[in-house]
Amino acid sequence: MEDLLKKIEEYKHEITAFNVTDEKQVEDFRIKWLGTKGIVKAIMGEMKNVAAENKKEAGRILNEFKLFTETKFEELKATLTTNNTVTGSSIDLTLPGNAIPVGSRHPVVLMRNKIVSIFQRLGFAVAEGPEIEDDWHNFGALNLPEHHPARDMQDTFYVQTNPDWVLRTHTSSVQIREMEKGKLPIRMLMPGRVYRNETVSARSHCFFHQVEGLYIDENVSFADLKQTLYFFVKEMYGKDVKVRFRPSYFPFTEPSAEMDVSCFICGGSGCNICKKTGWVEILGCGMVHPNVLSNCNIDPNKYTGFAFGMGIERPAMLKYGINDIRLFSENDVRFLKQFTAAT
Repeated sequence: MEDLLKKIEEYKHEITAFNVTDEKQVEDFRIKWLGTKGIVKAIMGEMKNVAAENKKEAGRILNEFKLFTETKFEELKATLTTNNTVTGSSIDLTLPGNAIPVGSRHPVVLMRNKIVSIFQRLGFAVAEGPEIEDDWHNFGALNLPEHHPARDMQDTFYVQTNPDWVLRTHTSSVQIREMEKGKLPIRMLMPGRVYRNETVSARSHCFFHQVEGLYIDENVSFADLKQTLYFFVKEMYGKDVKVRFRPSYFPFTEPSAEMDVSCFICGGSGCNICKKTGWVEILGCGMVHPNVLSNCNIDPNKYTGFAFGMGIERPAMLKYGINDIRLFSENDVRFLKQFTAAT
C-alpha cells in the first residue's frame, strides 16, 4: 500500500509539471496517461495486489488520481485556446478560418453541358475524336476531294512535317469515324475544339468549340431535322425566340441550310454581334450527302440522315450577354467569376 501511494505521488508531481505548446503534445499526454494502455489504467490494475482491508482506501485514492489526471488533461486542452499559443505564434483559435474562394466552370463548358443535355433527352449519345486529324477524315470522306474549291471555305492549319495531317477544322471528322464503325442507326453528338486560320476579332477566333450532331436511319427526312432543331432552340432560349432557316451550301449535306435566331444582345435592333441585322446565325445543317454515306460504306438507297453543327461560343454569347468572343480565352478572373452562380 505504501509503495502504491509513493508511486501515485511521483506521478502527480510529473503531471503537475507537464506543459504543452501544441495539440500533438496534448494528444501525447492523453495516450500516455489516459489511453487504453496508459499509466492510469495500469496502476488501477494494481488493486489486485492490495490487501483486502486496504482495498476501500486504495480505491478512493486511485479514483482521485484518475480524476486528477483527467482534470489536468482538460486544463491542457484549454491552455491552447486561452493562451492562443501554438508553436510560439499568437493565433486566436476561436476566430473563423479564411474563406476558400468558390470556383466556377468556364462559360463555354456551361454552354456545352447545356447543349449536350438537351440533345441527350432526344436520345443522342456523345462521341469524341482526335484534334489532329488526317486529310481523309477531315476532308476527303466529307465529299471534299483534293483540290476541291470548297476546301477554301475553311482556312486550315496544316502540320508542317506532314501536310496530310491537319488541326481539325470541324468535328465532322468524328461523324465519319462513327459512320465507319457500321453500327446503325446512329444518333450521336460530337463536341470538341476546332481550329481555323482566321483573324481574331470580337466575332471570330483561330480556335473555338463546336457541337455537331448526326442522325442516320431509314426514312429520316428534313422535317425530322427541323423539328429536332426547333426543340433545341426553344429549350435553350425560351419559347418566345424567333427562328428562321436560310438555304445554304455545304459539300457534305444536300439540301443544306443555316439557322438563325433573333439576337438577344440587342433585342433585334442591331449590334456588332448580329451585324446590325437583328439575327444571329447559330448553326448549319442539312441532309447527309449520299456520297458521304457511300464513303463510309452505308447504303444511301436504304439509309438517310441529317447533320448539324454549331459553335459553342456564339450561343454562350447570346445566353450570357457577352459581346466579345476573345473574353473566353483571356483567362481574366474578373470575367470568369461572373459565372460562379451559374455553375
